[in-house]
Amino acid sequence: MSRLCTGLIICLLIGAHVRAQELDIYGYFEPQYMGLYRGSNYYQINSNKLRVDLKSSSIENVEFGANIIYLLYFGKKNWNILDFLPERITSGVPSEIQPLFQLTYKDSFFLDNVYIRLSNSRFALMVGKQQISLGTGYFSNPTDVFNVKDALDPTYEQPGHNAVRMDLFLRPRLSVMALYSPLEMDWQNSGKLVRIKVGLGHFDFSVTGYEMQHTSTDFYTFEITQQRRRLLGVDFVGELLGLGVWAEGAYNFMKQDDDFYEFILGIDYTFESGLYTLLEYHHNSPGKTDHTEYDLNDWMRYFVGETKTISQDQIYGFIQYPVADLIMIGGSTVFSISDQSIALVPMVYYSIFENVDLTLMLNLYVGEEGKIFSSSLGNGGFIRAQVYF
Repeated sequence: MSRLCTGLIICLLIGAHVRAQELDIYGYFEPQYMGLYRGSNYYQINSNKLRVDLKSSSIENVEFGANIIYLLYFGKKNWNILDFLPERITSGVPSEIQPLFQLTYKDSFFLDNVYIRLSNSRFALMVGKQQISLGTGYFSNPTDVFNVKDALDPTYEQPGHNAVRMDLFLRPRLSVMALYSPLEMDWQNSGKLVRIKVGLGHFDFSVTGYEMQHTSTDFYTFEITQQRRRLLGVDFVGELLGLGVWAEGAYNFMKQDDDFYEFILGIDYTFESGLYTLLEYHHNSPGKTDHTEYDLNDWMRYFVGETKTISQDQIYGFIQYPVADLIMIGGSTVFSISDQSIALVPMVYYSIFENVDLTLMLNLYVGEEGKIFSSSLGNGGFIRAQVYF
C-alpha cells in the first residue's frame, strides 16, 4: 500500500509541474489475462500494468527521460518449476530444496528507465538506466548480453539497464559506440563494450567487443559461480534480390569453462498483398542435440535466462497478414531441430479504437515428454489490451 501511495504522490507532483518543466507525459495501461491447460487442470493469472513515460527536451541538446511501471498480479501467482519437468529429473531433487524452485509473481512498482542524454551532431552521451538493444536477429541476439527474448513473444519490451553510453558519429553511416556498465564493485569486473557500425551499399555491418562477468548457477546445490567472459561479435542487415537478409554471430571466450559460440541467419519478404513472412535459423553451441541429455541445470538456466536455448539448433518462422485495415492475423512457430519438438503460436491483432489495441495469442506445444516443447508442459494463451495515453 505504501508503494501505491508513493507512486500516486509522485504522479501528482509531476502533474503539478508539467507546464513549468515542459514535461511530456504519455504511456499505456495493459491488462492481460493468461490461461493454461495442463493435464486435467486449468490455471489462470491476470495482470494489470500501468506504464507512465516522462520526457523533457526543454534545454537544447539535453534530454531527460524516465518511465515508471506499476504491476499487479491476480490468480495463480505461485508456480513451482519442478511441476513442469520430467520425473526422471525431479525425482532426484531432495524434498528439502524443492521449495527453492518456486516462482512467485509479485506486485511491483519501479523505475524501469531513468536517464539523461547530451547530444549534438557529432556525439551523444547517455547516463542512467536505459534501453540497450544490440544485434539484427528477431528470435534471438547472440551479440546482446543484456536481454533474453521470450521465444514465443520476442518483440515484447525489454527492461532498462544501468550504463554510461557514448556514441560518436564520425561520418554518414559510420559510428562508434562505447558503453560501461558499472554493475560490479570494481572496473575490472564491470561490463565494457565497444561497437563499430558502418554502412556499405544496401548493407549495415557491425563489430562488437564486450567484456563482463558471467554468472552461472548450479541448481543441484544453488552455488553461484562467476568468471570473466569476453565476446567478439559481428552482424549485418540489408537487402538482396528483394529479400531482407541479416546475420548475427558471437564467439565467447571463457576464463574457466569451455568457449562457446552462437549465430543466427534470417530472411524476410513482404508480398504485394501485404503478406509478411520471416524465417530464421539459430544455432547455440552449448545447447544439446539429444533431449535425453537435458538435465536440471539445462532447464533451470533456460527458465531464469542464464542460457538462451536448451536445444542446439532451432528454426523460427513468422507470418502476418492484414485481413482488414485494423485487423492483422498471423502466427509464429519455433521448431527444435535437435529434439524434433515444435511450438505453434497463432495470433490476432485488432486495433479496436484509436490508441486501443487488442492482442490474442495462443501457444500449442507438440512434442514428447522431456523435449523443449513437450505437450506435457501444457497449452494455453493470453489476451492483452493496450490503452495508450
